[in-house]
Amino acid sequence: MGFFTETRMHIGNSILAKKASRHSRKPYYRNFGDVKTIGIVWDASRSEEFASLSKFYQQMHDRNIEVFIIGYYQGKELPNQYTAIRYLTCLREKEVNFFYLPLTPEADKFINTRYNILIDVNFNRIFPLTWMTVLSKAGFKVGLTDHVNHNDPFDLMIELKRPVKIDEYLTHVIHYLEMINADATVKVETI
Repeated sequence: MGFFTETRMHIGNSILAKKASRHSRKPYYRNFGDVKTIGIVWDASRSEEFASLSKFYQQMHDRNIEVFIIGYYQGKELPNQYTAIRYLTCLREKEVNFFYLPLTPEADKFINTRYNILIDVNFNRIFPLTWMTVLSKAGFKVGLTDHVNHNDPFDLMIELKRPVKIDEYLTHVIHYLEMINADATVKVETI
């Protein structure tokens, strides 16, 4: 990354930090049975993952959970497989400003939608997706542990060996979410 790009990225991160400090969000999650909506941020330049996301969408659809995916594609033209899919929106390079902030109504809508769960599939920490994850009003945010930055916005962090396989990651996410049950009561017996 060149000096000019680093400077722009640094300013974008400063803007995000300032916005995030004014952004109050109280995490909320009871159990997976209550989940009705899932939002996913995804690095759409990883087209080999699209089949896995489509499979995940279908699995959640079968459980009556709506899934919405917003991706960031760094190329100029979207691949045909990303077009005309109602649960997927892709931002492109021309839809971010000078400091890499997303500038579309779709990004704003995603940020302001109160998904029950947000799943971050932004393994390479693409900044426009990080922006949406940090500012999202989702009730509960799930993502990979980042040992470098230590400022993750996640309520549940999953650690997996790199390189991360998306199928394995999504399986772990659902597994751990299903384990959490705020409705469970613990019976304590006294002697």
